[in-house]
Amino acid sequence: MAHPKDEMQNELYLDVNPSEIKIALLKNKKLIELNREKSNTKFAVGDIYLGKVKKIMQGLNAAFIDIGYNKDAFLHYLDLGANFQTLNKFLHIGLSYKPKKIKISKINREKEIDKNGKITDVLNAGQYILVQVEKEPISTKGPRLSSEISLAGRNIVLMPFTNKVSISQRIKSSEEKVRLIKLIESIIPNNYGAIIRTVAEKKKVSELDDELNSLVQKWENLYKNLKNKKPPKLLLGEANRASVILRDILNASFGKIVVNNEETYEEIKNFIKQIAPEKQKIVNLYKDKEPIFDHFGIEKQIKTLFGKTVPMKSGSYLIIEHTEAAHVIDVNSGTRSNSEKDQEENALAVNLIAAEEIARQLKLRDMGGIIVVDFIDMQDNEHKRMVYEKMKESMGDERAKYNIAPLSRFCLMEITRQRVRPEIEINTNETCPCCTGTGQISASIGLQDQIENSIKFIINKHKINHLVVKVHPFVHAYLTKGFASIRKKLQKQFKCKIVINPMMAYSYMEFHIFDNKDEKIVY
Repeated sequence: MAHPKDEMQNELYLDVNPSEIKIALLKNKKLIELNREKSNTKFAVGDIYLGKVKKIMQGLNAAFIDIGYNKDAFLHYLDLGANFQTLNKFLHIGLSYKPKKIKISKINREKEIDKNGKITDVLNAGQYILVQVEKEPISTKGPRLSSEISLAGRNIVLMPFTNKVSISQRIKSSEEKVRLIKLIESIIPNNYGAIIRTVAEKKKVSELDDELNSLVQKWENLYKNLKNKKPPKLLLGEANRASVILRDILNASFGKIVVNNEETYEEIKNFIKQIAPEKQKIVNLYKDKEPIFDHFGIEKQIKTLFGKTVPMKSGSYLIIEHTEAAHVIDVNSGTRSNSEKDQEENALAVNLIAAEEIARQLKLRDMGGIIVVDFIDMQDNEHKRMVYEKMKESMGDERAKYNIAPLSRFCLMEITRQRVRPEIEINTNETCPCCTGTGQISASIGLQDQIENSIKFIINKHKINHLVVKVHPFVHAYLTKGFASIRKKLQKQFKCKIVINPMMAYSYMEFHIFDNKDEKIVY
């Protein structure tokens, strides 16, 4: 039985498959963040490319850059960075000369570009350029780029060619801010700047120095490998998504990390050993046959939370509508009512619950752009202020940039939230178990025969003596119930070990057959 204190800890679950890795973050046992990353993901936020200017757009004061994506990436003049000319000089030195002859700390910095200047002042078609992905490809748009390069560590973000040290505003202690700034300024090499992250608070000099040296080495290795490179070329890729999430969010509140893949398990342990050695013991390897997200109840939460209708406490619910330009969230009281309270107080109670759930939904779905929330009407201005404050409080641990406007006269709230990755969309609608979407009903009584015939065909074709059949939990119960279950009869009939596994994500009539290495059998 879990200790009450454990209930407040963050938990991370990783479902690693050959084609995809799914990462679920739980807080107080509730799913608050879900990431899905394809194994061959390219053009991720933070990746650094050697690109080529394809086209200058004077009207937009921007350029389109070829970095190898099927649509040219977008770079605005304001995203070049004040020290673009120094970065450009560094690039051409690296492409042309033997790296050992030039020290980065000795490069003379060029004059900063005019913040009100024009793209044609600094870029030409065909020019080679060093860029970093700022936003991943979203919908019909290619990646958004920046030439203000940064290398993120756990405690420090290294900024080449800035010579400026800044610090997170979330560190409240003035003394600690002064200590950290003076410390980094005393150890950072020339031609480098840094942003000190919140987690650096109270960290020892040795730890910060080690990380700073590691980031500088990473940048200098990129420089050494520039010679004779041709665009488009990935020069430095971000760490895998699991490592990035751990780097950004791992703190004392983490009580458990569970992963179902041994190789990824070792990678995470080694990563944590570098950034927080005392946390290694919280990493666990999941070995059971039941899918990890099913076992820990995550699949059920996904099915509940990613639909158009999101249930809340006591019968209230949200309706979430998506468009290309904006998102609309409608708050509904549903069956929630309290005869002892008047309509105004009931509306306030539902709206306060909704504010908390909306904050979770924004992070969970990674919704970005303009979000309009239609709260239940309230007349009292103090109640409107309370809902506004509740929303700000609920979004307090949000890592994306956002802005919240107070409720309008008609109880509408406008939220803007930065979007750097495609929004997560999961279809929670299941195909009709009777007609499989055709509109024609087939007899469900034939499902057992379908499974039996499939097993027979596979055994005859592949000569396999161990099968795993994955089915909906209701079908699993039907096939495995009793001492003389259908599963045991099939096992005896075909002289083959047959395992039946329940899958929350399957529709009622869906089944698939796998070998003992969990590879799906195509037949």
